[in-house]
Amino acid sequence: MLLILGTALGIGIAVLVVRSQNDKPEAPATLTLSAAPDQPPASATADPASTDTFVPPFTGSIVLTRPATATVTDNPGPSSSTTASIEDIVSAALPAVASIDAGNARGSGFFIRPDTVLTNAHVVEGQSSVRLQAGGATYSARVITSSAGIDVAVLQVFSPNPNQATLRLGSAATARAGEEVIAIGFALGALSNTVTRGIVSAIRQAGNVTLIQTDAAINPGNSGGPLIDRSGQVIGINSMGISKQVGEGLGFAIAIDHAAALLQGQSTPSATTPLAGLNQAMGGPSEGDQRRAAGKDGLEKAFDRASKNGDQLDGSWDKFTHACVARTSRGGDRAWFALLEASGVTLAERNSTYDCGSWMNDLKNNAQQIRDAMDKATERARRDGVYPGEIRDLRRRYRLEWGGWQQ
Repeated sequence: MLLILGTALGIGIAVLVVRSQNDKPEAPATLTLSAAPDQPPASATADPASTDTFVPPFTGSIVLTRPATATVTDNPGPSSSTTASIEDIVSAALPAVASIDAGNARGSGFFIRPDTVLTNAHVVEGQSSVRLQAGGATYSARVITSSAGIDVAVLQVFSPNPNQATLRLGSAATARAGEEVIAIGFALGALSNTVTRGIVSAIRQAGNVTLIQTDAAINPGNSGGPLIDRSGQVIGINSMGISKQVGEGLGFAIAIDHAAALLQGQSTPSATTPLAGLNQAMGGPSEGDQRRAAGKDGLEKAFDRASKNGDQLDGSWDKFTHACVARTSRGGDRAWFALLEASGVTLAERNSTYDCGSWMNDLKNNAQQIRDAMDKATERARRDGVYPGEIRDLRRRYRLEWGGWQQ
């Protein structure tokens, strides 16, 4: 007999998941070059940001649910030997679910001991300590271990309440398709004690990580909250959802077995994050492809800045070279590249109108700044896997070809 489950209204949110002077015996115009942003433009992947927004690998796709907020009271979970009503299971579990404030991010977590909380690694990424709210009480906790490869983190609570309600850990190994499950968390980071209900749709592998697929709504803010079976045991940690534009009723939780191993000092080796692994399984680009694409985009932005700064040097060179330069080598798209070569420019005899020596020194300093910025951007792009041919093509596009660049 087919059991048709009513599901709570899911808020599907895809988090689609840059920093002339007058003519006289003088140095011709000092140029001001635009600076590159402090933050490297290229390194994006997977890794979920500390604000817990994620740029999806393909438009409108999988997104990390944003960390949320929670409340804790006092009640042990039901015995695994009995199957209580949904209402009783939820009533017993809610006091053990906590909100997590991790600086710019908010998320959910749950107590497994009065002094220990489990959550997602992306919720607390970049933080050494966080604040928890549970049952009207506020706690401080420190991140004692975190694994991005399985998206699980363990928190140690300072001055714990010995009477704090906790949840028992089950195993995803016993989960079956069609089994009823309950997801609890703090939807949108504001709606506390949000409970959604659904079934286990499938058990999937994302690399070495086991994921529980469920149609229980997992909304932004639910990250780190528990996925509970009908015996009241935690079988997964809510982690990610699919945006409504892509598909309805597609949420994923990290199998609790990975957390149990982490608590025992073991870890599941994984070369990628669960999100990237799942994305690959769905036919999306690999983590390396995403990194290379982001690296190429960052390199193009750096070359665009270099080209615009180079245009300023072009203007100064064209204006004063007839009066100040006797001879120059020409080995690239811009005549002033000769300034970067040993003996590349020979000054004309003393000029009574212009201070050609100062002009050439200023121009050479500016040219060196452009060279340094391009070398730095090129090296970063190489580390991100951008192909040499793509780097050369971008140099040609922005008129930056020169024989002195790193190949």
